[in-house]
Amino acid sequence: MSAVAQKAVSKFLEFIDADIAAYAESCVHCGECAEACHFYLATKDPKYTPTYKLFPLVKAYKRHKAPLSGLKKMLGLVPAEVTEDELREWEPLVYDACTMCGRCTLVCPMGIDIAGTIRKMREGFVAAGIVPEGLSVAAANAERTGSPMGVTLKALSAQIVRQEKETGIKIEIDKKGADYMAILSSMEIMGYPEIIGAYAKLFKQAGVSWTISSEAFEATNVGVQIGDGKMAKMLVQRIVDAAEKLKVKHVISPECGHAYGALRWAGPNMVGKEFSFKVVHIIELLDQLRREGRIPAGEKDGRRMTLHDPCQLIRRGGLLQEPRTLLDDSCSDFIEMEGAGIANLCCGGGGGVSANERARELQMAAFAQKLKQINDLGDIDAVVVPCANCRTVFEDGLDEFEVDLEVVGLGELVAETLASK
Repeated sequence: MSAVAQKAVSKFLEFIDADIAAYAESCVHCGECAEACHFYLATKDPKYTPTYKLFPLVKAYKRHKAPLSGLKKMLGLVPAEVTEDELREWEPLVYDACTMCGRCTLVCPMGIDIAGTIRKMREGFVAAGIVPEGLSVAAANAERTGSPMGVTLKALSAQIVRQEKETGIKIEIDKKGADYMAILSSMEIMGYPEIIGAYAKLFKQAGVSWTISSEAFEATNVGVQIGDGKMAKMLVQRIVDAAEKLKVKHVISPECGHAYGALRWAGPNMVGKEFSFKVVHIIELLDQLRREGRIPAGEKDGRRMTLHDPCQLIRRGGLLQEPRTLLDDSCSDFIEMEGAGIANLCCGGGGGVSANERARELQMAAFAQKLKQINDLGDIDAVVVPCANCRTVFEDGLDEFEVDLEVVGLGELVAETLASK
């Protein structure tokens, strides 16, 4: 076995626990996961079957950790060692053709968490140094600046100044003792900075004390996307340290999918302790403030709108009803897509796929599945996309297919339809 393959296999074996062993033993090869995968639906190529993507990990398990594997090895009844060539062959399946959206997990009759296992398997590819260039660059940027896009405090400050001028509201940085510390994704800061102004407007109306940290303003966790546990922990720790330094009560996770899961669900396990603050998603907070009457809805937007359910927020994060309640209050003509909710189709660009230029053709094929859902509704004026990464994928995809459709962030829509005092 080559040194490269050995590094990957060693990491695979480190991550193979009782859960993964149960998954490897219980798969009945029924093919249900294929019919759930947007990459398979787009291509009908059996290599995109989700369980097939797990082949290197399962092969290492059967050789080294499966029941009676030691005896079977002596009898020549175990698979051969995983090779470097196999790892390089599978790498595009692991990174280009999986967004870890969890739709395959949802339909598996055996309850196999395929998406979660892909996440663990990526650890082996990182250990072997077999990862896409785009994600490697994003990881290097994140280690250097905290941001996968290399966004600096200077860039954020410039955007804040612009939003202060637009709204006439002061946005405080590093305010100690604030109730809430907001974190943002790089894509929001550089592509959709109006969300900062929306926060300012909404929180002023609600009387919410909030701030942004100069030391940890980035939400995106590229460590989770690429499969680098050490980096994922470091990025979470930066947020924890900043929140503790500013003595805030809550950290607001933004309209970003993997950031929410990494911080709220996996974060305490990563850093090895309970947080001294509560993590709340911006959609949860806006829903709470609306129910409390602190951000009352004004005149509704009259456009015909539909909602895209970001996988990590809805299917794997549980925020199903909150965005719909906010939309009902903000839009007079809201219509659901077929299969909306926890069974929604992924946009095709999550899990680091959108950062991987090599995967663009496949990503666009997957996005076409989502576009069909929208087109089937007929005469839609706008699609609300409460995830900055999904939003970018939508805008790129709509441009690719020459479709004239506005893409709207949920927080911005709520701010635009806010009743004036």
